[in-house]
Amino acid sequence: MNETRLDGFGWLFLAIGLGSMANALWMLVGPMHWFTDLPTTAPHTGPFHPHFVRDIGLAFLTVGIALVWAARAPHFRVPLATTAALFLVFHALLHIWDTSTGALDPHHVWLDLPGVYLPAALIGWAAFALARRGRAATA
Repeated sequence: MNETRLDGFGWLFLAIGLGSMANALWMLVGPMHWFTDLPTTAPHTGPFHPHFVRDIGLAFLTVGIALVWAARAPHFRVPLATTAALFLVFHALLHIWDTSTGALDPHHVWLDLPGVYLPAALIGWAAFALARRGRAATA
């Protein structure tokens, strides 16, 4: 693939990567603003702690960088997308756990769908599909 043109995976990685980076910058620059104004009602998850919000912001920044890099460098996509998928899927599983145990109200499933569950599912699927494609090509 020509590295100057994006394919479907590239556009997916670029979109979710830029979204992750935007979320990260919000968390890093304005942790209290992020905590109180995020539509998913973060205050329901516990008390505000600026260091913790910034720590998670750095995780989202890492995911964003990995995905933007994967969008532009197809030969590195499998490890980059897999790394991003690990955080996104584990993060989604934590939200599922908290909702299923009653730590979060069931309506959080719908609030978290666009920003937590959908990116995890899409990047998890993409990483799996690319890894499978790579194994088939070398078999």
